[in-house]
Amino acid sequence: MGMEKDIYNFPEQLLFSPEIKNKEKWKRHERYVLAGMGGSRLQGDILKTLLPDFPLSLYSDYGLPEGFFPETGLITASYSGNTEEVLDTYNKAVAEDIPTIAISKGGNLLAVAKEKKLPYIELPQNETQPRIGVGYSLKALLKATEEGGLEEETKKAAENMEKKKESFRQQGEKISSFLENKLPVVYASRKNGSIAKIWKINFNEAPKIPSFYNVLPELNHNEMTGFDTTPSTGHLSEKITFVFLTDSEDHPKNKKRMEVLRKTLEKRGFEVLEVEIEGDSGVEKIFSSFLVSAWTAYRLSKTYSVDPEKVPMVEEFKRMV
Repeated sequence: MGMEKDIYNFPEQLLFSPEIKNKEKWKRHERYVLAGMGGSRLQGDILKTLLPDFPLSLYSDYGLPEGFFPETGLITASYSGNTEEVLDTYNKAVAEDIPTIAISKGGNLLAVAKEKKLPYIELPQNETQPRIGVGYSLKALLKATEEGGLEEETKKAAENMEKKKESFRQQGEKISSFLENKLPVVYASRKNGSIAKIWKINFNEAPKIPSFYNVLPELNHNEMTGFDTTPSTGHLSEKITFVFLTDSEDHPKNKKRMEVLRKTLEKRGFEVLEVEIEGDSGVEKIFSSFLVSAWTAYRLSKTYSVDPEKVPMVEEFKRMV
């Protein structure tokens, strides 16, 4: 019931009011770098979708980003506070006196920040998975960057989404039935790439199934040729089903490309499901689609009798590296 409750009550996350501790050591910067891995960098992808011109770069690796410029603030995000790569980045930044703020619900990341009296934002103490807690993480990122322009939009989105919670669940259940025993490949326009990525991650982590994503128009110049099946290659993609995330605000040429691509794939025997990205604002569109994907993935996990919350392969991998 833990994840089911977290998904159902997700709109409340967008009302989270984060607080910067040791705020006197943090200021507004001309540009930012968000260091995070997996679900702890999704908020950066989302912010870049909402505000494409916002001066934010994303970093997912050990060490420090190359070419750190003056007036750049480093935001280190780890939902658990124990992500190895993020801790390495944070510790190196602290050693070199690079302006840094930590975002986490605990772990070693917050322990160091508190010990050294450095700025940090503490996320709510619960067992929500990082990918499902992305609402909290986005609100924390907005606070760290002092980007207040989305505050009213997130509040309104939360109010609208609260009224549609059952609708999201029902839509997810319907889609999960369509995708049962299929391998979902998710496509969207470039501007909605972060949404397609969220769908893919939810499929990977909840029902533990292979899933991939890509964006138009780029995929029309390479990836789609991999589905130009022949008698000798058709068996390689027998389980693939495509999920097209459509958007009324997409570029007209990309709408046309998606329409033509659907017909082209169906001609070759593939199934294509179109899922409209709906909402009154950018925030609502992203998180409404996120919730539909979360319910779809959750229901698939029940179909396949797997735990939607635990990621044993990740934990096994961590112990070995």
